[in-house]
Amino acid sequence: MPVQLRSRLVFIRHGETDWNAAGRLQGQKDIPLNPRGRDQAAACGRAVRKLVGSAAALAEFDFFASPLLRTRQTMEIARAEMGLDAQPYAMDDRLKELTFGTWEGLTWRDVVERSPVDAAARSADKWGFAPPAGESYAMLCERVKPWLRTLAGDSVVVSHGGVARAFLHLLADWRPDEAAAADIWQGRALIFEAGGARWL
Repeated sequence: MPVQLRSRLVFIRHGETDWNAAGRLQGQKDIPLNPRGRDQAAACGRAVRKLVGSAAALAEFDFFASPLLRTRQTMEIARAEMGLDAQPYAMDDRLKELTFGTWEGLTWRDVVERSPVDAAARSADKWGFAPPAGESYAMLCERVKPWLRTLAGDSVVVSHGGVARAFLHLLADWRPDEAAAADIWQGRALIFEAGGARWL
């Protein structure tokens, strides 16, 4: 069942890490931004400030981040580009990336070679399949849904690609297969409002 936002949610995916660049399944491993990721975080901050209009207007927003290092770094770089202090912002474990369990650190090619049956099962049902000791997107939705219902005003959240896909389903009513297949770009912000979503 979709979640109704009462205001605007500006979503920023963390910037690139070396694991992103190498195509490794990152999940909840705590990997820092690389130089390109830091540039992407800065670009998002500038774009959001332009959207909202001023640092003073942004200061009225609530700010939230996943507690993983790459999201905290992205938040603090973006806030600086918005004309705000690096802190404060709230962190919430529910905004962590879905965990890939025993697959974390592997490339998809590694997974196919080591676990071809599970790899095929995930390809057939990317939304509902959970890797060994990991989570599915359906499970992630149940984790983030209560958090979304706490939002009371315009907000900026820095989180992960999987969380963005869950939001597309819960906030913009995308079908699970559409949301699971969505490209979630680094260096751009995704705006959720009025039951829809658009890239900034």
